[in-house]
This record gives sequence, structure tokens and C-alpha cells, in this order.
Amino acid sequence: MIYDITPITFNQLDLLSAGHPQGGFQQTGHMAHLATTDVDATDLIGVTRNGVLTAGCLIAWTRGRLGLEGSIWLGPLCALDDPKLLEHMTRGIRLAARRRHAVSVTCWLNIEYQRHDAAGNPIGVPDTMILDAYRSCGWKHRGFDTGYGKVINRWNWIRTFDGIKDEKTLLSSYKPRTRWSVNRARTSGVRVRELGADELGTFVDIERKTAGRRGFTARDEDYYRRFKETFGSRAHFMLAEIHANELLAGLTAEHDRLADQLDSLKTRYEAHATTRLKRQIDDTARNLTALERRLDEARALTTHGSVIPAACALFVEHRRETVYLTAGALPEYRAYQAPALLVHEGMLRLCVNSTQPRRFNMYGITGVFNDPDDEGRGVLEFKQGFNGHAEELVGACTLPTSTIRYKLVEAVHAIKPLKKAGQTEDGR
Repeated sequence: MIYDITPITFNQLDLLSAGHPQGGFQQTGHMAHLATTDVDATDLIGVTRNGVLTAGCLIAWTRGRLGLEGSIWLGPLCALDDPKLLEHMTRGIRLAARRRHAVSVTCWLNIEYQRHDAAGNPIGVPDTMILDAYRSCGWKHRGFDTGYGKVINRWNWIRTFDGIKDEKTLLSSYKPRTRWSVNRARTSGVRVRELGADELGTFVDIERKTAGRRGFTARDEDYYRRFKETFGSRAHFMLAEIHANELLAGLTAEHDRLADQLDSLKTRYEAHATTRLKRQIDDTARNLTALERRLDEARALTTHGSVIPAACALFVEHRRETVYLTAGALPEYRAYQAPALLVHEGMLRLCVNSTQPRRFNMYGITGVFNDPDDEGRGVLEFKQGFNGHAEELVGACTLPTSTIRYKLVEAVHAIKPLKKAGQTEDGR
């Protein structure tokens, strides 16, 4: 076998990523283009085997205290069945780092280390060969953890669609509560549409409010505008809106129908009283009372407008998967179940009805399944409702490329927790 390390183009990385089992939108030429305004520099490195591009990655360089540090998001794309391939991929990364006088390169491998069922129980055994392969090439594993990742999530929720052929079978595969939520949204006037590039302000406004409530950092409109320009038709900014006037008209018609039905039942009961008719009258009266409450809510809702934004989501398509990248929802419209309908429509339109079969990656969970007080409990339960499994990735691995400076950086990281603990003990 003849191996060559070579720079590659955006298009070459795109083609490699599209056909690679570790491929994802984070390792594409589109991501390299998007990242240029947020990082100091980028490199695209490939390895050919007998003249065929077989491995590659995007490295994004950012400046740390002691020099540039490289990041490979959900990469490199490198099969592990050929040890020489990883050796050359690592050598190519190391050479790129030395050209940049970088301290180190950290990668977050897009390789499943352990699969877990919906309850968090391990399925099979962990793939320890991944770490053995990377360690043998000089990479240092940063350890296994839980919680949301600061850069890349180590735990993701995955939904596949074996045996799912249409919307009916998709809905029936959900847990009852989630199926109810999707249907509730639809009967509550919620409709999902894709936003145009000139409407991204609505998306950003909802996400910003969500970020303030949940404590994460939201991107600005300029970033999402660039995201849409870069990824084009692969990026779907979706909005769930409540059509208040439509909802009010539908509920009014249903109320009139039930009122007429109740009057008819009472007339029949007066003519000939039976236990069955009495039960039907009581059931219809209860339904009418509940509907009157919904009518009052709908009338109040129309004062906010005829069409009201309630939730948003960004879905990104890659040949291997559709990613549920980010989302937001307004809490005042929680009862309308808009987020559930958004995810359902994303799965249906971009996976089930797609000509290219792909999985649905719902992205981050904390990896904590047995603590009701965990910060990610609500997110976990929401995603569990759509069924699927948890994917535990390997996590971060770092390749030191300047030994002295890397050791200094590690020493600083080791001192920080000690200094913080000392300040706590002193009461400062």
C-alpha cells in the first residue's frame, strides 16, 4: 500500500464525508467555509491510499495563551481497520500543527464507543479498540464524562427508521404521550413552515429567549445568515406558528356541533329516559365545558395576533444523517406542544420521506439517566418520547505538538481547580 499525505479541497472533503461511516456536516467544506470568520485559520488534510482519498479532516485553529490550538470537530474521518491509515492521518495533522507552530490538536471522534438503550442500559460492550488505536499514535484521551459538552456533545440521542414507511407508522412508533403531543399541536392550530433567509430574525429572537432561560449562549443573526448561505438547501430553519384565528374558528364550529348534540340528547332523554342517554348527556356536557375553556384561551390568544410564532428548530442534512442542531420555544405557548410537532415534521420530511435513507440525530443529552434532578432531565424525557437510543462517543483526544508548551498548558489547567478550592476555603 502507498500512503500520501496531501492538502485537500472543500469539494474533496465533502465527497469523503458524504460516503464515510464517520461523516457528518461538521467535517465538510461547508463547515470550513462557515468557520473562517470565527477562527484564526483552517487546514484541510487528506491521506490517499494507492491514489484514492481515504481519510481526511478539517482542522480549525484558534489562539490560546501559548499559541495556536487545533480543533477537529467530529473527526478525523479515518477508518480503524488499517493501522497505517491512522498513522499517516496523525502524521499529517502533526505536520500541519508544526507548520502553524501550534501547541496541540484536539479531536472529538465521531465514532460510537458504546450504545445504550432508551433507559441508558449498555447494549453490547464498549469499543476499546478505538482508544488503543489513537493512543498508539500519540493521542491522549481526555476521559469519559457526562453533562453537556462545551464544544462537542459526547452523548447524543439517535433515532433510526427501520420499518417506518410513512407518517402513520412513524407516529405509532412514538410513546403515547409524545403521540398525543403531536396530535394536540395539530388540533391546536400549530403549523410548521420553513423560514426564508429574510425571516431569520424570528428564529434568532426565539432562540435568544430560550438561551437566556436555559443558560446557554445563543448565536446572533449574522451567524445564522452565514450558516444558511453556506449550507443552502441542506439547512432548514423551521418555525412552528399558532394560527389563532384558524384555531378559534375550528373550536367555535366544534362547540356549536357539541351544543346541538347535547340539545338533541336532552330532547331524546325527555321523551324516553335511559341510563345510556344519561351517560351520553354527561359525557357531552363535560366535553362542552372543556371546549369552552379552550375557546376562552383561543379568544385571548387572538389578541396576540392571528399567526403567532411559538417554537423554532434548525435541521441540517448530511447524506448519513439529519441533525436536530438547535431549537427554541416560548414558554407562554407550552400548552400548544409546538416543539413536538417540529421534531415530528423534521423526521417525517427529512428522513422518512427522503429519497436518501438516513438517521435522525437529536444531538445532545447529558448521559445521566437515573437522576430526576439532572440538568438535562427534561430534554432527555422529551427525546425519549420519540424512541431511539443513546450514542456514547469516545470524547476528546489531544495530540501534543509542542511538548514544552503543552505541558505548561496542562500545568495551568491543573492549578486552576486547586486555586479555586483554596479561595473557597478562605471564604473569598
